[in-house]
Formats: sequence, C-alpha cells, structure tokens
Amino acid sequence: MTATRTGTKQGALHGVRVLDLTRFYSGPFATLMLAGFGAEVIRIDSPEQGDPTMTGPPFLGKDGVSLDRQHDSDLGLAYLKRCRDKKSITLNMRSVEGMELFHALLRKSDILVENLRPGAAERLGIDYAANRQVNPAIVHCALTGYGSTGADRRLKAYDLMIQAASGLMSITGAPDGGPSKAGTALADGITGAFAVSGILAALTEQRISGQGQFVDVAMSDCLLSLVLDEPLDCYPQMGMAPRQGNRIMRFSPFNTYPTRDGAIALGAATNEDWLLLLRVIDRLDLASDEKFMNTGWRVSNNAVIDAIVTEWSRGRTTAEAIEALNKGDVAASPIRDIDDILAWEHLGARDMLQAVAHPTEALEQRVIGAGFPIKMGRTHKGYTAPAPTLGQNNAEVYGGLLGLSGARIAELKARQVI
Repeated sequence: MTATRTGTKQGALHGVRVLDLTRFYSGPFATLMLAGFGAEVIRIDSPEQGDPTMTGPPFLGKDGVSLDRQHDSDLGLAYLKRCRDKKSITLNMRSVEGMELFHALLRKSDILVENLRPGAAERLGIDYAANRQVNPAIVHCALTGYGSTGADRRLKAYDLMIQAASGLMSITGAPDGGPSKAGTALADGITGAFAVSGILAALTEQRISGQGQFVDVAMSDCLLSLVLDEPLDCYPQMGMAPRQGNRIMRFSPFNTYPTRDGAIALGAATNEDWLLLLRVIDRLDLASDEKFMNTGWRVSNNAVIDAIVTEWSRGRTTAEAIEALNKGDVAASPIRDIDDILAWEHLGARDMLQAVAHPTEALEQRVIGAGFPIKMGRTHKGYTAPAPTLGQNNAEVYGGLLGLSGARIAELKARQVI
C-alpha cells in the first residue's frame, strides 16, 4: 500500500494498515499510537478469547466500574482505553484455513506488531522469516521483555520485572528506604512509544527500498536507555546514594518542598534559574557568595540549599508559593493528585481528558482516559472511536478487504476458523 495524502481528521498514517497481534500493555500501546496517527489497526484475536485485559478487572459497563463483571457486556477498563480506534477480527491461526486467511491479510498490510515471547511466533509460523516470504515489504515489530537475542531472551517478563531488571527500582525511592517501582507501568508504556519510533523509521525506509524489515524492541533495552542517562556508575566516587528521592543529582535546588498545606516541586537547572529563585525568596544576598553560585558546591551541599528553600516554602500555602514562583519565572508545579488533574483546565483545552466510551452500552459513569498526546498541525486525528467488541469487524475485513461472501464468512465462523 502507498500512504495517501491526508486531510484533516484522517491522520498522517491514513492508508497504512497494521495487523495487531499484541496483548496487555506495551504492544497495545504501540498500536494505539499508530491508530491515533490515523493508521488502520486490525486486532487479530482467537475466536474464544480476546486480549486478557478485555475480560480482566476493573470492568466498565452500564452499571459503572466494578471489580466483578456485572453484565456480559462489561469490558475491562484497560482494554477500553488501549484499544480505542482499532478494529477487531477473530481468527484461529492454528488451523490451515486460518493461516491462509492470515497470509491474505498479511499481503494487504504494511505493518505487523506482536509481543509474543521469543520462540512463540516461530512455533505459530508467523515470525519475520516466515512473514517476509508472504510479503517482503512487511515491517514486523516484535516487543519482548529482553529482546530476540541474548542469553535471557526467553525469560518471561512483565513491567515490574523489567523495572527491577533494568535498575529503575534500585534508583527509585528515598535514600534511606528500599527500592520501589514507578507508580505506573512505565516500562510497558515507554517500550510501546519506542516501538512506534522504530516502526515509523522502518516504514519510511520501506517507502524508499520497497523492503520491509524486523524491528526488535526489548523492554529492558528501552528502560535502560533512560536509566543510564544518569551517571549511576559514577555515584560512588561522588559520594552519592543510588536513590536520590525526588531530587535530580545534577542540579540544586531541584526537589519537592513542603508548604503550609501540602508540597510543591521546583528546580533551578542553571545559575540564571538560581538567581531568579533567589529573587523570589528574597535571598539575593547569596548571589554575592561565590560558593553559592557554584553548581557543584550546591549539589555537594544540597541539604543546605534545600533548607534555604524550605524555610521560604513552609511559610506559604501551595497556591501562594506557585503564584510567586510562576510570576518570577521559576520552574515549579503543585503536586497534583487525580482530582486536581481532572480539574486542570489546561488539560481540557488540549483534549487530554477524554471520556472512555463503550462499544455497545451507554455509560452513566464518566471514566477518563488520556487523549492523543501528539498534536499534528495539519493531519491531526487522535482517538475518535471506542474499542471494539471481539470480532466486531469480521464482516468488514473478511468481506470488504478479502472479498469473502457472507455465506463463506458464516461457514468459517460455524467451524470456528474465525
């Protein structure tokens, strides 16, 4: 396929077709991003069961959110968020006819994304080596815990294990506390975003060469590439603990600070920032002290700097502190919880707070999902349709795309091929 020139609402990837064989988070997040860019994303699930998140708690349905399924139509909330703007077909890929249909779809597609464990794709006969024989132009992206090469490639992994393995947990938390995970499935989300970068690079090259390629994305590699931006191997010689709490070791001040009614985050990344902060907190007297204007000294004596900032912040409410810091052009923010986020008008103006929709039920309870985070000036699309029910698009894809008759589709369904 050749991507057509797009117009508003169609998306920059309009005309690009993606086969989606992913589950849980990292893979579905990658294909969610592609769908937000306008690609046609076709989920392929077995006739018996869709993505595990479809039937996993918490559920959302006509009676709201629950940990137990109240109605057959209730769907997993994670599925409803991660599979927006996708199509769903069912296919038994363990059958000969199922594989024939898969190959027919593969010939009409640009991209395949899967997050099977290494070795599983080969056993199913859908690894890149097999797929390229059917469609040499296919861009095949595999997201795995540890990659398709290396001694640990076959290890089972979820987000928590990757945060542990990649060192993130060892540097997260208070200096005198134990290792901790990030508050969200950071490894999964980052891996999905990195995968989109690799997919789009491969697709761009494919438009030039006419050839597809294998895009190997490991969760451990992606998270490690962020973790090692910090000079962790140099911490001991600088006398620094591996866990720095809320601060960044390269700057001072750069931390969270108490207020009369909560806490704020603020930071000075340059001496210019530091001078702006000194002006706000009425401590410009420190600007004449050479050591206080030396970033290295401030970092080494961070407790002294934090005490100076804390003396100022504790005398003010959060709102008062933020107003003064913003007015003084100091980078700062209140520490928002979910209620604060939902009330933040800025996010609403950027369409980042979207009500989660259900494919078959009218919802009385409003549950929020994130909007599409990348705003395209000319070809913006974002998320415009709810997640599909299992096999919702069988007739459209098998009939419209592959040209099968209604009778043939009914017969394949009766024999559980689809």
